[in-house]
Amino acid sequence: MSATPSRFAGLDLLGSGVLLLGPQVDVRYANPAAENLLELSLKSLQRCPLPELFTNGHELAALCAQALAHQYADLRQDLTLLRTGREPLHVNSIVTALVDGELLVELRENVQQLKLDREERILDQSQANKELIRNLAHEIKNPLGGIRGAAQLLELELPPQHPADLKEYTQVIIKEADRLQTLVDRLLAPHRKPHIVGDVNIHEVCERVRSLILAEFPTGLTIRRDYDASIPEFRGDMEQLIQVVLNIAHNAAQALAGRIAAGDAEIVLRTRVARQVTLAKVRYGLALDLHIIDNGPGIAPEIRDRIFYPLVSGREGGSGLGLTLAQTFVQQHLGVIECESRPGLTDFRILLPLP
Repeated sequence: MSATPSRFAGLDLLGSGVLLLGPQVDVRYANPAAENLLELSLKSLQRCPLPELFTNGHELAALCAQALAHQYADLRQDLTLLRTGREPLHVNSIVTALVDGELLVELRENVQQLKLDREERILDQSQANKELIRNLAHEIKNPLGGIRGAAQLLELELPPQHPADLKEYTQVIIKEADRLQTLVDRLLAPHRKPHIVGDVNIHEVCERVRSLILAEFPTGLTIRRDYDASIPEFRGDMEQLIQVVLNIAHNAAQALAGRIAAGDAEIVLRTRVARQVTLAKVRYGLALDLHIIDNGPGIAPEIRDRIFYPLVSGREGGSGLGLTLAQTFVQQHLGVIECESRPGLTDFRILLPLP
């Protein structure tokens, strides 16, 4: 950009996208953050007026026109900017009228809207998974009983010569049918188990899980408590919530095998109160904010976006059902699970509405 006014040179350091527009809403300057946000270089942005970059650019054009016409100090509005062949941009926009008909436009990605969209996708995917699992499990369950029964009848009809050798084959069929039956039962378990509601103290849940994990991993692992004692009791299924926290903490402990051997493995159980939280499109004044944090190697990038899917596991020999079950139980409590992971830190966050 050859003619960038020196008064805007410092904007190159900002994290939010800033654009300088002329009276025809043509782009005269864009800082690097704006280029990254819009995924276009300054030269590309200068080829046409800014609103023409979006299929619904009339909303942004109207905002700019109002700022120019009325010379407001600034105009603020949440916008969803639609682009052909790309993801929509959810932004907070601030349009400020300058001298000589110029406009300064600041665009900040709307993190809250992105979070709501992500939660909606997770809920939709979870519901689709439930239907798929339920239907698939029933389709598998019926023929499994027939296969096992046929193997048992076949075993009774075996000829007397070499019965041991032949019985070995029928036993393989019976045992594998039983193994698949157990897997199917585990897939169906979250939908069968009744939801028993009572008063729940989340710190009792955490302490129960802490004692269970330390009983299994008595050396090399520290489980640190970071509790907010002011969190009130709430209505929920205590056994389900113990299972949720236990599944996540147990996965963390297994992932910490290397650090446990070195003696510096740590899991943190942290409770806080979150205020004005939106969960599944419902606004709550208070919510439980529970974190289960470990200092392990992190979740493999190739499965990070699929960890709540059934039968997806990052551990050899894992069933891939623990986190699916945890997500199901949390959703039954009208909450959500989120996860952030990188080498050295994995943070599972559980949000549940509070009274």
